[in-house]
Amino acid sequence: MPGMTTRRDCAAQDLADPLAGFRDRFALPPEVVYLDGNSLGALPRRTAGRLAELVQTEWGRDLITSWNQHGWIDLPSRVGDKIARLIGAGPGEVVVADSTSVNLFKLLSSALDLQHGRSVVLSDHGNFPTDLYVAHGLIGLRGGAAALRLVEEEQVIEAIDAETAIVMLTHVNYRTGRLHDMAAVTAAAHRHGALVLWDLAHSAGALPVALDMVGADFAVGCGYKYLNGGPGAPAFLFIARRHQAAIRPPLSGWMGHAAPFAFDLDYRPAAGIARNLCGTPAILGLAALEVGVDLMLEADLGALRAKSVALGAGFAALVEQSCPGRFELASPRDPAARGSQISLRHPQGYAIIQALIARGVIADFRAPDIMRFGFAPLYLRHVDIWDAVAQLADIMQSGAWDTPDYHRRTAVT
Repeated sequence: MPGMTTRRDCAAQDLADPLAGFRDRFALPPEVVYLDGNSLGALPRRTAGRLAELVQTEWGRDLITSWNQHGWIDLPSRVGDKIARLIGAGPGEVVVADSTSVNLFKLLSSALDLQHGRSVVLSDHGNFPTDLYVAHGLIGLRGGAAALRLVEEEQVIEAIDAETAIVMLTHVNYRTGRLHDMAAVTAAAHRHGALVLWDLAHSAGALPVALDMVGADFAVGCGYKYLNGGPGAPAFLFIARRHQAAIRPPLSGWMGHAAPFAFDLDYRPAAGIARNLCGTPAILGLAALEVGVDLMLEADLGALRAKSVALGAGFAALVEQSCPGRFELASPRDPAARGSQISLRHPQGYAIIQALIARGVIADFRAPDIMRFGFAPLYLRHVDIWDAVAQLADIMQSGAWDTPDYHRRTAVT
């Protein structure tokens, strides 16, 4: 796709796309070019029917018997095993529960408990802020017995030392799309006796991940981005099987008990990954997420990644052709070094994004100056990329972005 200048060329590429058939399985508004699947995935057509079935029949008719009759109680592990197939994990290594932030707290606490004599949580300045907030909060609860150390992204490997307890990183930088080398970082951490916790929020469902192959220790991720589980979808956590028996969860809730319905007064952790559950599972959210995950499992991850790379490269090339000198590429130029997004820098990025949204091209903004364009290969077409850049070029040439309405900040950017 690099070098393409006509919409007809893009349409021809769409005709040859092995993933083209997936687009019709999403309820996308025909007048919208959706480039924000990296923040909230589109709605699978099957989701509404599945939720209606659950509400009307399983909840409405069968009531509480559905925990057994319809397998509600098994949803966290069942959906977890499905997600495991998308991130290179094995059965019984992933469970769905809570939010990404809560899961991060649980795993970070457990990892520190395993690392006696080590006190440093190592991360980078590009990590998602909530991950750093969670780390600060946990360290505060430990009375200063641990510390958070931040370095630049490219300095992570050389910063790992004998004091490092755990390396906590987001696999794909949420602002720039820069991709950490998971295998290299994990190997370096293990050489120094450290553990690694990966945040896969912008990885799961967007690119192939091989947690078991690289020897990863822990991971978390969300269900509402590329997995298309809906707003606020439950998150997931991964613990390598070799660590599971040693984990003592800091949130020891009844669903993580060895026998939840024995109602013992003393806590006994369940075997395996299930001990990392806490409260009652969110059944509606889990059911919606399962639809998105099932759809993702039908696609070939290699084809998904190849299309993602083509879309990103095409977008970057078209922007440089149509808007020369107007933007700085904030993402790595090498497609192999980035996730499924392209980020552009511009001092008026917020207003420009609002102008695009007003024209039906939905992307988002991240402070201070990042315009973020996500490429969800299951439903995004090459012609969508061409249309989006055409609108961007017109907005920049006409100055249409420079109106008071587009400068007015909303609560969510």
